[in-house]
Amino acid sequence: MELVLKSAAFIDGSEIPARLTCHGEDRSPPLCWSGLPEGTQSLVLIVDDPDAPDPAAPRMVWDHWVLFNLPPTCCELLEGVDPTVGLPAGVGQGLNSWGRTGYGGPCPPVGRHRYFHRLYALDTRLPEELGTPTKDRLLLAMEEHILARAVLVGVYGEE
Repeated sequence: MELVLKSAAFIDGSEIPARLTCHGEDRSPPLCWSGLPEGTQSLVLIVDDPDAPDPAAPRMVWDHWVLFNLPPTCCELLEGVDPTVGLPAGVGQGLNSWGRTGYGGPCPPVGRHRYFHRLYALDTRLPEELGTPTKDRLLLAMEEHILARAVLVGVYGEE
């Protein structure tokens, strides 16, 4: 079985609704997944934009949401998750590129950007000592523990 990540708000490769962006309500998208491999102990979700600041000349990857230690019994995140009360117990939050935890929606300064929603199934729970890591620190910690991955891409911005 293959790990699959979907959203009720948009399909892979399509437009992210404005309500989920800084031009709307800046709500996290509804996400659901299936096909966890045997031995999955936790999940990691990273949402980022590799087209920042300008898709014609990208210079950085902008991190929008970093979650880790999602339990394998969890198969969805509802739209507009409140990072203080809406996540399952024990879920860790990393820092996004704004330097805070929680979701920050698409807000491209120019052009049409791609937003990658990446879900990783891990063979371990990551240590509490990670605290509130950056995406790069989290990727290093999970490097040798990835059992499967799934990607959902949405686009947003002016052509």
